[in-house]
Formats: sequence, structure tokens, C-alpha cells
Amino acid sequence: MKYSVYIEQDEDGMFVATCPTLPGCVSQGESRSDAHLNIREAISLYLESLREHGDPIPPGIEEEVVEVPAE
Repeated sequence: MKYSVYIEQDEDGMFVATCPTLPGCVSQGESRSDAHLNIREAISLYLESLREHGDPIPPGIEEEVVEVPAE
């Protein structure tokens, strides 16, 4: 499944990753790639917890990125 995540650098230089589809699913890392790996693990654990409790799994996304030239 695919989920959108947002990765932003905070005022202390840490990269904070959130998954808006999964409320409260947040992680961080010292680099963008660390934050990406950590949020993947957080999402997996979040979904595992939902399954264990019999809660519905939010649908993944079907998203495409469109790139346009910056003139």
C-alpha cells in the first residue's frame, strides 16, 4: 500500500515525517532518508496495530506527480 507522507526539517535540524492519513503517525530522523525509513516502520507498526484490534485499514493512495518547467 502507498501512503502520502510529509517530511519537514524542524528548527533543531531534525527531519520530522508525518502521515496525514494515519492520525498520530509521526517519526523523525537526523536526515531526510532516516526520517523516510523511520516513517515507513511507523506506518507498518500502525497498520499492524489496526489489524490486531480489528479496526479498518485506511485505503492507500493512487497519486501521480506532474512536473512542469520552472521558467
